[in-house]
Amino acid sequence: MHLFGETLMLVPWLLSALGLVILLLAGDALVRGAVNLSLRIGVPALIVSLTIVAFGTSAPELLIAISAILDDAPGIALGNVVGSNTANILLVLGIPALLAPMHTSLCNSRKTYVFMILASVLFIGLAFRGTFTVTSGVILLAVLGYILMDAFRDARDHRREANGIAPEEDDLDGLEEADPDMPYWRIFLFLGLGLVGLPLGASVLVDNATIIARTYGISDTVIGLTLVAVGTSLPELATTVMAALRRQADVALGNVIGSNMFNLLAIIGIATFVGEIPVDPQFLTFDLWVMLGASILLAPFVFFKLDITRSVGVGLTLAYVAYVAAILT
Repeated sequence: MHLFGETLMLVPWLLSALGLVILLLAGDALVRGAVNLSLRIGVPALIVSLTIVAFGTSAPELLIAISAILDDAPGIALGNVVGSNTANILLVLGIPALLAPMHTSLCNSRKTYVFMILASVLFIGLAFRGTFTVTSGVILLAVLGYILMDAFRDARDHRREANGIAPEEDDLDGLEEADPDMPYWRIFLFLGLGLVGLPLGASVLVDNATIIARTYGISDTVIGLTLVAVGTSLPELATTVMAALRRQADVALGNVIGSNMFNLLAIIGIATFVGEIPVDPQFLTFDLWVMLGASILLAPFVFFKLDITRSVGVGLTLAYVAYVAAILT
């Protein structure tokens, strides 16, 4: 009986892992299908990279937020966003730096970094209203729209200045998912898998994460900040590790900054249209400030042209371990 009981306790953990795997695979399938459908029907790859890919890679977080709100576990929704942003900086940049130093001194990411800090400050300001409402969502999405338009203008100007590179070739080089010759049946297969898999994976993950929280007396907020947040940061971690090994520091840093902006502005912004998201006092006194502090830690590497070395990677990783230990105890 004791062994049977332990086996039953493992089931929610295994199902949570299964839900996460389904989410990651479905998110990848949706991005591949959407990118290639857009290219086949003539939408410029530049617009695809700024919109569909960005939203597609955030789809798991969005579906988790919506599922959590519908399941009356809004702490998971907010915890996932705040925890993911903290993990993206401390863990997603820390671990790759342990494998290979990232030469961020060569990157020009000042403008997007400033946007990320401003988005973080706006998000914290709205959180102090006590609840993220539809009004909050409209504000967040309006800011996101401005940032996307600015990025589109910058990318368009950069393309015009490029010499000897056809516009579409230049755009397609940045999209690993792009295959202009992909047959329609395969495109719609990817889209179908993504559209079916995302809500299924989100439902499985949120349902079982909630069971784990209640079984061990842990709040859904803490589950969102740890288990769910780290899980949904895995795609960014994989991308950043490969970028670091390939000496593509700009990809690594851009991936983290872009992901954090979308988490704050798009995920919570859209989720508020499903339901209001109350803010746990723990966020106001601790977690939001850790997120902002972790974001500010990037300032020397952005403004003073410093590299993220192995010793910096050790510091970032240990800081994340200390943060998780703090919220669990």
